[in-house]
Amino acid sequence: MSSLTRDFTNGIVGENPVFRLLLGMCPVLAVTTAVENAFWMGLAVLFVLTCSNLIVSSVKSVIPDKIRIPCFIVVIATFVTIVELAMNAFLPEMYEILGIFIPLIVVNCIILARAEAFASKNSILNSVADGVGMSVGFTLATVVISAVRELLGTGNLTFAGASLFGPGGIGIDPVMVMIAPPGAFITMGILLGLLNLASRRRS
Repeated sequence: MSSLTRDFTNGIVGENPVFRLLLGMCPVLAVTTAVENAFWMGLAVLFVLTCSNLIVSSVKSVIPDKIRIPCFIVVIATFVTIVELAMNAFLPEMYEILGIFIPLIVVNCIILARAEAFASKNSILNSVADGVGMSVGFTLATVVISAVRELLGTGNLTFAGASLFGPGGIGIDPVMVMIAPPGAFITMGILLGLLNLASRRRS
């Protein structure tokens, strides 16, 4: 396996930031009330993390070690601002739904951790592969969590105004707690338990 492939797949399976490292829990728990919310948050993280890793890896040799963290935050904040302005201009409804969690990407521990632990020590291509892999892992995890919550909480899955199971949904009575804050913890706990059980059986 090449180093690029390893760095890309590492964030999806081995070190998935949500299911393995338990990083970035604030947006994961807050925006996973619907699959569409999770998808757009995932795309925002993909853009910010990949571009931040690219820039941090490119300029790592010219940044003094003592001020590297503030420099990383400036780089990350620049791309977060781009995402915030673009979403406000082209997706105003989603901008309102995601709200404070868009600017909070600046302090998302996934992004700052990858800049410090990986991009500042590795080549540009490997850093981009790491950023894309971590973002895809984050997006997949949040979409899975939101699919469980939305399906049980509303009886249907919707995206861009279209219902996956038709107007009647899957025909169950909505369990409202699943789209409330406790539903995020319940879903996360059950999924983590199932993943740990599967890992133990495989080992």
